[in-house]
Amino acid sequence: MFTFSDDQQALIEAARATAQAELAPTVKADDEAELFRKDLFQRLGAAGLCGVPTAEQWGGLGLGYVEYALVIEEIAKVAPAYAVAVAVSGLPQVTLAQFGNDEQRARWMPGLAAGELLGAFALSEPGSGSDAGSLRTTAVREGNTYRLNGTKFWITHGGYADVYVVMARTGGPGPKGISAFLVPAGTPGLSFGKKEEKMGLRASPTVEMILEDAVIPVENRIGNEGNGFLVAMSALDSGRITIAATALGISQAALDCAGRYAVARKQFDQAIIDFQAVGFMLADMAVRIEQARLLTHKAAWLKDQRMPFSHIAAMAKCAATDCGMSVTTDAVQVLGGYGYTREYPLERLMRDAKVMQIVEGTNQVQRVVIARHLKRGWD
Repeated sequence: MFTFSDDQQALIEAARATAQAELAPTVKADDEAELFRKDLFQRLGAAGLCGVPTAEQWGGLGLGYVEYALVIEEIAKVAPAYAVAVAVSGLPQVTLAQFGNDEQRARWMPGLAAGELLGAFALSEPGSGSDAGSLRTTAVREGNTYRLNGTKFWITHGGYADVYVVMARTGGPGPKGISAFLVPAGTPGLSFGKKEEKMGLRASPTVEMILEDAVIPVENRIGNEGNGFLVAMSALDSGRITIAATALGISQAALDCAGRYAVARKQFDQAIIDFQAVGFMLADMAVRIEQARLLTHKAAWLKDQRMPFSHIAAMAKCAATDCGMSVTTDAVQVLGGYGYTREYPLERLMRDAKVMQIVEGTNQVQRVVIARHLKRGWD
């Protein structure tokens, strides 16, 4: 947990080199243009970065979530939008690995793991964000097919993805009435509406999904009817690790930028890092990052060991994303007026950091998860 193996270090360096070569040249322009380049995502896949925890038999590297977190952090240091792309496209893979059947895995996982296909996850709706169990999209069985109707919100890669994991209601109210489905791009009745104009992660498309009599075969249902909520919550538990890793990358990039500036910037005949007001601020930023990184790696390690990890993943998500917001804010302050300009990446990193406290369950929801776990131990 405290040192990396030679193989892990090599993976970190490969991810860092790929991100610098493929993403760094256009990250600023893509943010300003709100442009997602699918070809860049595919290059990450060609480098082996899109299927890190997916089994080798399904086209992945067959590694663990510790390695996955290390890769995501390196990508996020350069381009958080593409770290999110790798994480979100990983959700169908982890879902199929745990709940899918061999036919579904054989059809979708090799392409997703190779980055040749882009995956997406559709849970949230206009009236059900944190309260996912109240979703209203329906899937009505008609013989050997299901007919889907409803609207999904906040869909990362909406209109770009090749396959969507969609949660829809097949039964009565509440979580037990929800099932999970694979909906391929191009399915008749599947369309996309408004693209959100966001504060940050502008190179990551977030789009409304519309299902109007979208018919899919029964074979596209993931697992049994009624287990969709379990599928969704399991995916979110895993996703909280990758969101934490993304926030770590943002935080580390912000600290590195602020630190280099503080060493180079001279005032009153000395580097500003030598003023305690600045040096202590940077030290506190480094402490918060290291704390969050250790918690994130613990959550990933517990998942890899097949041990209970949900509450630790919630802690990691809280710690790392709160860290991201505080560190980027302080980093802007270290640079003063320069930090507020687009000459440096800090204003972009600060904008990107904010949404990390919201996605995969808000940090308020994470605290509910943690409190419930604590209550069980004290009852």
